[in-house]
Amino acid sequence: MPLVFTAPWSRQLKWLTSITCFFLVGVSIAMQLNAQENPPLMYRIGIVLPLIVLFTAALFAIRGYRVEHDQLLILRPGWRSRIPLSDFQSAEFTPNAMAGSIRLFGNGGLFGFIGLFRNNELGRYRAFVTDTSRTVVIRHGASTVVISPDDPERLVRSLNSK
Repeated sequence: MPLVFTAPWSRQLKWLTSITCFFLVGVSIAMQLNAQENPPLMYRIGIVLPLIVLFTAALFAIRGYRVEHDQLLILRPGWRSRIPLSDFQSAEFTPNAMAGSIRLFGNGGLFGFIGLFRNNELGRYRAFVTDTSRTVVIRHGASTVVISPDDPERLVRSLNSK
């Protein structure tokens, strides 16, 4: 039976996403309102590009997590990312595990903290986080993944009991 967890948003993520959405939509509207009658191609691209960024980031948002068989599924709008757990080593509830991290590649606050990060405690890791105070560190093989389920302790208990 699969275990399903939601991905609650922290206040910080709500603010970052709201401000960024307002900014991106505002830039598009302002550019459209100030456009000449027949704007050049680059100007037209500038009008739609912020909306494309917003839409693309929304596609990668994290809705929740599901543990089934030997995999962790990151639930997204309309699709899933799969993390194999066949070489699972440990899971630990570590609040604020992302503290002091630098983003190597990914998204730092628009619909989530998603991508490749690094800090002194964890080294290089993949993050699928919506609330940094609920972080669970999962080590499998040579990789580390950080997630933020609604009930981190239940997830850790279920993974470590396998």
